[in-house]
Amino acid sequence: MTSKARKPDFCKPGEEAIVRSRARLPEVAEAIIASCADAACYTHVDYEPIPFRQAVVDTIERLRELLFPGYFSPHKIDPVTLRYSTGKTAAEVFDLLSEQICHSIRHDCFRYDRPCEECEPRGHELALRLLEEIPAIRRVLATDVRALYDGDPAAKSHDEIIFSYPGIFAIAVYRVAHRLYAMDVPLLPRIMSEHAHSITGIDIHPGAEIGERFAIDHGTGVVIGETARIGKNVRIYQGVTLGALSLPRDAGESFRGKKRHPTIEDDVIIYSGATILGGETVIGARSVIGGNVWITESVPPDTLVVMETPRLIYKSKAEAPSAGTGKEKAE
Repeated sequence: MTSKARKPDFCKPGEEAIVRSRARLPEVAEAIIASCADAACYTHVDYEPIPFRQAVVDTIERLRELLFPGYFSPHKIDPVTLRYSTGKTAAEVFDLLSEQICHSIRHDCFRYDRPCEECEPRGHELALRLLEEIPAIRRVLATDVRALYDGDPAAKSHDEIIFSYPGIFAIAVYRVAHRLYAMDVPLLPRIMSEHAHSITGIDIHPGAEIGERFAIDHGTGVVIGETARIGKNVRIYQGVTLGALSLPRDAGESFRGKKRHPTIEDDVIIYSGATILGGETVIGARSVIGGNVWITESVPPDTLVVMETPRLIYKSKAEAPSAGTGKEKAE
């Protein structure tokens, strides 16, 4: 029976080495603290709190319980428990959301030296207003779920879409964040939309205006800019960009709030990889935009836009030149 191999002594750091390393930590911490005084760097070391990102994420998860009752609740909901469960969740969302709205408003007041907006009662008011809009948001989300199901033969049920499709998660978060954006709540809408972006790869700015029956199929790499306008019954696929044209370096202030992203009218389909840019660009109703096209000018209604079919070259491996010689030439 062989004995276990003896570990070398250097695998057991001595107490003296550990003490030396830890003794340097106060010096390191002091250097970090000193860097906080550098005005060119960003800190928030203040007595006034700012929004807590994890609390915003928790709010999204609780809101999903109200948007799709019974799907994301931690316990079973039946007709007997619906009233109790909904009331409890609504109260928890109200507490979480009103506090984070209050922190957001207060942060802007102090950082930008704005007049007092009575942030605490305003936080309560806006949180309650969002909760009052939940039935309307639910009705629009139902059309989005049906649009995804109607256009995707791979979908076996509406339940499958609600549980697992990244598109419906991103759209649900957008529908809520857009309401808060319209109420002029700072910070929170972007925190919400960027959380959805990090989870799904779908980047929808909360300022975009999107009609009902909106479907994002697959979704990875979709980008929809702040001033984009999307009509009803629009379907887009992965890799689609509704973006802005290139702007000058100092354009932040002069272009802020102006229309920079395209308008997509009703009943349009945009296939994967398409890029549509510019605030004056309008894709007319019922048009179909093919994959991988680049559009910076308006397209009339009822138009098909596709790239010219590329010419493929087929050769047997025996005929093909060796890869990487730099001498290949297509005939």
